[in-house]
Amino acid sequence: MKRRTLAALAALALSAASLPALAQTPPKTLKVGNADLKILDPTFTTAYISRNFGHMVYDTLFAQDATGKPQPQMVEKYTTSKDGKQWSFTLRPGLKFSDGAAVTSADAVASLQRWAARDSLGRAMTAVGAEWKATDARNFTLTLNEPFGMVLDALAKPSGFPPVILPERIAKLPATAPLTEVVGSGPFIFKRDEWVPGNKTVFVRNPNYVARSEPPSGLAGSKKTSLDRVEWLYLPDANSAISALKRGEVDYIEQLAPDYIAPLRTDSNIKIGSGGAYQGFLVMNQLHPPFDNPKVRQALLQAVNQERFVAAMGFPLDMRMAYCATWFICGSPNDTSAGAEPFRKADVAKAKKMLADAGYKGEKVVLMVPSDVPYLNAEALMAAQTMKSIGLNVDAQTMDWASIGARRAKRDASDAGGWNMYVTVAGEFDVNSPISNAYLGAACGNTLPGWPCDKKLDELRTAWLKETVPAKRKELLDAFQSRAYEAVPYINAGQYSAAFAARASIKGLDKMWAGMPTVWMLDK
Repeated sequence: MKRRTLAALAALALSAASLPALAQTPPKTLKVGNADLKILDPTFTTAYISRNFGHMVYDTLFAQDATGKPQPQMVEKYTTSKDGKQWSFTLRPGLKFSDGAAVTSADAVASLQRWAARDSLGRAMTAVGAEWKATDARNFTLTLNEPFGMVLDALAKPSGFPPVILPERIAKLPATAPLTEVVGSGPFIFKRDEWVPGNKTVFVRNPNYVARSEPPSGLAGSKKTSLDRVEWLYLPDANSAISALKRGEVDYIEQLAPDYIAPLRTDSNIKIGSGGAYQGFLVMNQLHPPFDNPKVRQALLQAVNQERFVAAMGFPLDMRMAYCATWFICGSPNDTSAGAEPFRKADVAKAKKMLADAGYKGEKVVLMVPSDVPYLNAEALMAAQTMKSIGLNVDAQTMDWASIGARRAKRDASDAGGWNMYVTVAGEFDVNSPISNAYLGAACGNTLPGWPCDKKLDELRTAWLKETVPAKRKELLDAFQSRAYEAVPYINAGQYSAAFAARASIKGLDKMWAGMPTVWMLDK
């Protein structure tokens, strides 16, 4: 009897051993159709996939809420002197990196110093004597020689080199090369062992992350997530991506291909949401001919028909503008038409004459054409057509977007493996002011691909940044834009609204911040 009982217990134990696989709750996983991640450093490239990676794995000292106002994030409290030259900050208690190490003021200072070496706002702060200093483990200071009215805006910058907080030892690595080690301060941990470039990027919830108590708003507030795991799936083919979304194999597509917006609006299982206002960019390498000559850049600007560009990119009529005169975002506080009148109407014949008068000698223009992003492919093909129409000698070279992201950092001439033009787009966060629009940064020696250099434009930008009187600030804004039409640091190819698509069953879509994939707000 005893032997029979023992046998029965053993059989029961053996049977129970097979039960956990059935009883375990599978991890709550959000699958996102996304671009291909190549660069893991959001302070090295303006590529949105790297920026979004940064917000997944890192946090910032301040963050913009849904209204665009800077709010404390990793900072518990701060003070500033009456003259605006002395600032002090205290970190929230208990902050940790993903490896469990405490976040200290030394980490914050080193991270900001690294960021300031690359970012336009950071360099502007450096120009007025910004000096960061850790005073103890949780407290640090900022000292300025002159008041700087955008300190909090700078520390809450959401895009185009966001000032993420890194461990001090990593932050002190040279800023001339992208970081490859990832030890984050944000809501998710990057799973390097599951990273397959060209296929998949995986994140898991960071158990060491200490969230704020305030409700989430924009990039501010709590980033506590109910998701256990987030998978970014590289789906370069739009048809396959939409099919995967409809079948439930993908929960969310960060940027919906324009051709699918109208059809998916009628699908009750899919929800379409605003991805924010965007502007198309034609970025020219200004280190080498022919675009080292501003007269050649003006000639091309004269030929660009914005309506044709945004139409070619496939955006529905209700999501695109026929023409936008400003270098910023039409409808934003900095909307202005100063300097636009000569270029308002595309004129190919006039552009041909301008090109001839500029002394163009038939130099080859290497245009990098993305093969895996349909709307950027259309933008590039329209750029090629426009350049050819005025007599530029175009060599269109097709490659995937990740390869363009890597190649655009090369300063070599086009016949030595460099490039002359690539196309991209920028969301409103990276367009809506002279300082946030990185491609308007014309400080000679800057690190941005294209390398525009115009002393007068840079001086006007600095003057606008320092001015506090609204009327004078508006005058400087108009003067800045007028100069931009002369220097042409890049070409505005038109404005449109982007869209995301998600399974209607996903919770929290109404909280998403237009133009920024704040996936920690989502639930399944």
